[in-house]
Amino acid sequence: MPFSSTRRTFLGAAGVVGLSRLGAAPISDNSGDFKLGVATYSLRKFSRPDAIRMIKDLNTPYVSVKEFHLRYKDSPEELEKGRKEFADAGLKIMSGGVISFHDDDEAPIRKYFDYARTCGMPMMIIMPTHANMGKVEQLAKEYNIRVAIHNHGPEDKNFPTPQSALEVVRKMDPRCGVCIDLGHTANTGTDVVKSIADAGDRLFDLHIKDMKSFSDIDSQCDVGEGAMPIPAIFKQLRNIDYRGCVNLEYEIHPENPLPGMQKSFSYMRGVRAGLHG
Repeated sequence: MPFSSTRRTFLGAAGVVGLSRLGAAPISDNSGDFKLGVATYSLRKFSRPDAIRMIKDLNTPYVSVKEFHLRYKDSPEELEKGRKEFADAGLKIMSGGVISFHDDDEAPIRKYFDYARTCGMPMMIIMPTHANMGKVEQLAKEYNIRVAIHNHGPEDKNFPTPQSALEVVRKMDPRCGVCIDLGHTANTGTDVVKSIADAGDRLFDLHIKDMKSFSDIDSQCDVGEGAMPIPAIFKQLRNIDYRGCVNLEYEIHPENPLPGMQKSFSYMRGVRAGLHG
């Protein structure tokens, strides 16, 4: 059966539920299911207070904070203030990034671990190199902060696919894993559902987006309107007992992202509700 037909059949039961939940509280994450969250890169054009208000409108407490909203150059006191603003709004910082590690020396890498600790980030989403990943592993153990390599598609010389990152982290400390970016993964021609299965317990985070065409990363659209097999992805997450975040990284309409983000959350909640049916 073609996927488009499968999607329509699946959403016959779940899609209406999702649409009815626009602006409503998400399914409880206390059941041990995976969490729907927000990568604040989606709100890169907005100040931290405005981004926090918009995330609250999406009715999810889970955030992966990009540097736009907790700046690397800020003092520890300023970072602590920003961390508190998220917490006071009822939001939980689950990770930060993507953070790029360009240097092979330990000192510049350590600076980001200090940053993550000050911001209360239990995990960093990272873009390292093969050369410095050994130092990253040692610091992850020292700071007890998890790190997840984010794949960046065909233009990424180090880790274009989840599998290329898994080759490295599987030999490392359990605090080292991957953050699968579905868009960049699909753009390489790699099967996104199989990638989740391959990652297993090394899947620490997932960036979700949709695309009209997997061969064109710029064809992004609201989740549920493109070619991304969201029902199959969510089923596979359940199959591997994934308990982490599925973070919406909404890269389109940067000046007015909230309507599309709300629509994307509604769709995802409908699909997830269908899994419980």
